Amino acid sequence: MNGNDSVFYFLYFAVLFLVSPLLGAFIAKVMDGEIPVFLKPVAAVEKIIYRVTGVRPEESSSPRTYALEILGFTSVCLLAVTFGLRFQEFLPWNPEGKPGLHWDLAWNTAVSFTTNTNWQAYSGESSLSYGSQMLLLGVQNFVSAGVGIAVLAAMARGLLGASKTGLGNFFVDLTRSVLYILLPLSFLFALVLLAQGVIMDFSSYMGATTLEGESVKIPMGPAASQIAIKQLGTNGGGFFGVNSAHPFENPTPFSNWLQSLAILLIPASLPFAFGKWAKSWKAGVSLFIAMLVLFAGSFAVSFWSELYSSLQVAGPNWEGKEIRFGIAQSVLWEMATTAASNGSVNSMHDSFSALSGGAALWNILLGEIVFGGVGVGLAGMLFYVILTVFIAGLMVGRTPEYFGKKIEAREVKYALVGTLAPGICMLLFTAVAVSYDFGLSSRANNGPHGLTEILYAFASAAGNNGSAFAGLNANTVFYNTTLSFCMLLGRFAVILPAIGLAGALVDKKKAPAGEGTFSTDGPLFVLLLVSVIVLVGALTFLPLLVLGPGAEYLLHGLGRTF
Repeated sequence: MNGNDSVFYFLYFAVLFLVSPLLGAFIAKVMDGEIPVFLKPVAAVEKIIYRVTGVRPEESSSPRTYALEILGFTSVCLLAVTFGLRFQEFLPWNPEGKPGLHWDLAWNTAVSFTTNTNWQAYSGESSLSYGSQMLLLGVQNFVSAGVGIAVLAAMARGLLGASKTGLGNFFVDLTRSVLYILLPLSFLFALVLLAQGVIMDFSSYMGATTLEGESVKIPMGPAASQIAIKQLGTNGGGFFGVNSAHPFENPTPFSNWLQSLAILLIPASLPFAFGKWAKSWKAGVSLFIAMLVLFAGSFAVSFWSELYSSLQVAGPNWEGKEIRFGIAQSVLWEMATTAASNGSVNSMHDSFSALSGGAALWNILLGEIVFGGVGVGLAGMLFYVILTVFIAGLMVGRTPEYFGKKIEAREVKYALVGTLAPGICMLLFTAVAVSYDFGLSSRANNGPHGLTEILYAFASAAGNNGSAFAGLNANTVFYNTTLSFCMLLGRFAVILPAIGLAGALVDKKKAPAGEGTFSTDGPLFVLLLVSVIVLVGALTFLPLLVLGPGAEYLLHGLGRTF
């Protein structure tokens, strides 16, 4: 690690820690309808949207209606994107004449982008037209992230009792999250990326001749606008096949720093937004610190493993890294993208060392709650908060409460479903894949690394992350269909219990805090919360982590590689 990397890290965390509370407060205000003066022109657009669509912003939905509206909206998006990709040759902006995708790949890609996963079993420059990238996938990058913020806002209203008539209006929450948060930030970010050299055009692919005399085509396209929202919305899907390792997506050290920061910017801000809604800044800070502790643990393992623990090479592990970014910056991106359910890469995760790849996998296996995806990540963390409060109540013999509302069996059941369902899905399908040739034949490697490739794929799908150990050929009917199922279950097995939990609590009366009330905004709570998360993760996934990354690390010490 050199001086440039030290400056990179210092500026990264300094800006993240300074901006997150401010952005969190801003998010809380605009989601409550407190629009700042500089966005008043956008407020006029919001009113026009409601008038055209027939949405009544003053109406508040019941939990059932809110959940059905999410399901209905996502279903429409899913069908539209599936058919659009299947028949993309009829869409505009297709100068290269790209044909429609095969049905299973079209379905897989549509599920991926509507669930905010952005798993890619294709390479963008060889499979998709500009029109598909913009009109289909680009739109989903905005609205899928907007759905996540809407879910968090509804969950906060239920947990905190901010609404006496329901959980709010889903379409209002979605509109505000896109208009006031995602669009302005993405517009500004895209301008900066353009200035750094990220391409943005609609021209045909350029022809060029290499030094060896070979003719090649250089892919072009409207990348800058897509890169901005893919990072800010924790989407992660690359415009090009190698994602942000491509110089047209990520051309300079400054663009690399900005994109690394953008990955965690909104997820790190949402705990502070929750604290603002709760009128308890300490509660938001406690959630942020718990996430930061978990992030620091994974980061330390990955950093040490890549820089100082190469068992077969004298020196750091350079395999799969961009020389222009270096190892330290690649490690930070690896940890940020797996902690935030982003999934974009500036290096190849399949080439990281066993322990470093295991640390990235651990971030995903925890349920994408270490900052997590936009909105849904904090919702997942709140499930663990409910479980922690419940356990603490049992320990002291007192009825568990969270912000004065009693936590009973119904709430715990919702939290358990949201916590365990994605893990069950990834473990079940991993077991199927390693038991039959149609799953094993897609591996590029045998042994424990091959197991990790398969587990990582299903974990990434169920965790709505989207990154991959690229040695696995996932563009098969088996993987396209099973991974699609995991993506859908991983998305809605969190969203629906979150809405159910909010609905169970929204009408409960708040009890005043007393001397025996368990504090949920202090160091003891943070320690207990982190302990519960690690314990649940260890009990659920430790056997596979030992058989995969753990066994690979030990076998490396004996001189065996995979």
